[in-house]
Amino acid sequence: MAVSYYDEIELEDMEFDEGKQAFTYPFEISLEQLQNEEDIARCPSCTLLIRVIYDPLDFV
Repeated sequence: MAVSYYDEIELEDMEFDEGKQAFTYPFEISLEQLQNEEDIARCPSCTLLIRVIYDPLDFV
């Protein structure tokens, strides 16, 4: 099954929220997800998905 992304965003274009321990765009992806090499961020209020472009080695 092919996944359709709304956009692809570089991690450095996202803001880090210390309280949530997550990067936001307003899409959100947690540090735990990045450490597990997950690259899909979800919109908190709709069904859109973005692919986050980052180097997984930065989170080992």
